[in-house]
Amino acid sequence: MTRRMYLHDIPLDEAYARFWTALERAGALARLPAEAVPLDEALGRVTAGPVWARLSSPHYHGSAMDGVAVRAEDTVGASETTPLRLRLGEQAYWVDTGDPLPPGTNAVIMLEHLQVLGDREVEIMAPVAPWQHVRPIGEDIVATELVLPEGRVLSPVDVGAAAAAGLTELCVRRRPRVAILPTGTEIISVGAPLHPGAIIDSNSLVLAGQVREWGGEPTRYQPTPDVYEQLRAQVLEALEGHDVVVVNAGSSAGSEDFTASLLEELGELAVHGVAIRPGHPVVLGVARGKPFLGIPGYPVSAVLTSELFLRPLLCRLLGVPVPERPRLSATITRKVLSPMGEDEFLRVKLGKVGGRVVATPLQRGAGVLMSLVRADGLVRLPRFSEGVHAGETVEVELLRSPGEVERTIVAIGSHDLTLDLLSDALARQRPGWSLSSSNVGSLGGLIALQRGECHLAGSHLLDEQSGEYNWPYVRRSLRGRDVVLMTLVYRDQGLIVPPGNPKEIQTLRDLTRQDVLFVNRQRGAGTRVLLDYKLRELGIAPSDIRGYEREEYTHLGVAAAVAGGSADVGLGILAAARALGLDFIPLLKERYDLVIPREFYTSELLAPLLEIIRGPEFRATVEALGGYDTSETGQLVPEPEARSQ
Repeated sequence: MTRRMYLHDIPLDEAYARFWTALERAGALARLPAEAVPLDEALGRVTAGPVWARLSSPHYHGSAMDGVAVRAEDTVGASETTPLRLRLGEQAYWVDTGDPLPPGTNAVIMLEHLQVLGDREVEIMAPVAPWQHVRPIGEDIVATELVLPEGRVLSPVDVGAAAAAGLTELCVRRRPRVAILPTGTEIISVGAPLHPGAIIDSNSLVLAGQVREWGGEPTRYQPTPDVYEQLRAQVLEALEGHDVVVVNAGSSAGSEDFTASLLEELGELAVHGVAIRPGHPVVLGVARGKPFLGIPGYPVSAVLTSELFLRPLLCRLLGVPVPERPRLSATITRKVLSPMGEDEFLRVKLGKVGGRVVATPLQRGAGVLMSLVRADGLVRLPRFSEGVHAGETVEVELLRSPGEVERTIVAIGSHDLTLDLLSDALARQRPGWSLSSSNVGSLGGLIALQRGECHLAGSHLLDEQSGEYNWPYVRRSLRGRDVVLMTLVYRDQGLIVPPGNPKEIQTLRDLTRQDVLFVNRQRGAGTRVLLDYKLRELGIAPSDIRGYEREEYTHLGVAAAVAGGSADVGLGILAAARALGLDFIPLLKERYDLVIPREFYTSELLAPLLEIIRGPEFRATVEALGGYDTSETGQLVPEPEARSQ
């Protein structure tokens, strides 16, 4: 095989046009054939033609009330001054709701409007109009009328209406059969033994779930290694029994990326490379008369390109429009630079802070699947826009409901594992509420509060001159803002090292050794501030520490670097070391506070979170992590001046 380079890096709109044109030319966009399914299997299916009523509903004149059925003409003249008596069994007949009307009757008098006189008569004091309190034949559905149009995605009430109209089955479009072929010599099935370099096949699970959600029927194949003939045989087999073939990975231009070349051999390569980010190396075309998609291997790229190309294709085959998600306007919280010439799909967290919706960008890497797990919406940054500035208004395509956004508590600041515990407890105890946490460091959190971008910020900033935590920084960063400081935890900070501490690291002075490689936290993080403070105390220059410039944004990121062998040591908390089975050398205990503007501290939005923080269950869960002291959890920290008086 010869190496295949990109044909073009074309705009998204042009990629759609080329793909649809190739499919239409091959006759690959015909709607799928129809099949009959029982009503109890019809939910979510798409009607293949109009559905006509076989019966009227109701199919008889029925009583709408409990009472007596009468001829309306027999009640004329009845009044409170001249009540009228009707003979039971001759002029009036007992009926319950839903009973058919006796022959000759055309109205029902409610039980509450009757006076029963023995077993033979009832007395009425008002006349009734013809068909009063009667459900006539066809009140709901008339035989032969249209019940459901073609192309209807069947809901529970649609199925019920079909049953009421006398149908026992419905003619629906056959589900599109989609073959999903994960590729790559490094890809292993879920549950297979792990080894260095192995990548778990999570993509095919996600793609299959999307296909089901969009009305298709997926088939997940076992991973195929990067061998052209094996991939070709697998694709040919998939084409035999499926309507659409999706090859995951191998769509780029590497020496073992065979998807584009294979498509050229088997049919028409319409697109190879689209100017989008993430999802750049897309392959689109027709193989043996059927739609063929090469989806990139990075998880976020796979999900987004599937949304962009596979979803509208399946909707077209089923004859339904592509559902549109709700959108809203939001204020972006920080500047985002975007590459020229590409449409970028930016994942964001959302929350309503001080009357406006704020959008906080998440990690942008194509391999960061958790950025989609955490995302509340997508912002499309158009080609040639170069990005957006902080404070600019953007349109967000929502991945959650607007109501959920309203019930989102936005936390920006220092990372701590207890925030994940809080998020889980809040979601469990208050369904529909969520805690959105962005890790930008303690100083970054205070800046976000000052800009009105969050409800609270986690902080553990030690002031060198006063020895106080947080208050000196809060005064400088949030002048004139009425805030409260609530202690979340005291925690152990120390050196995170591999199991057994093979390099026998004991103190910060060991970081200057040439055989020791360090991993740092980002600028503005409280841990970084603490480290720099201690280094100055010891007279150690940052330039004397190998790896000082390497930055991680969370304690778990530091621990992962040590666990993975790319660093020998990092400064962090005991809970992060324990989480990854690492050793820990304690250095000091610090206080981690939540900085909360008073208007949010007293709001209904934060009340459930504060209740959890002050509860015994949360404290017990935190203590179980190790390295935490919750003796002052939930207590407010007075300003130093007030405390000294």
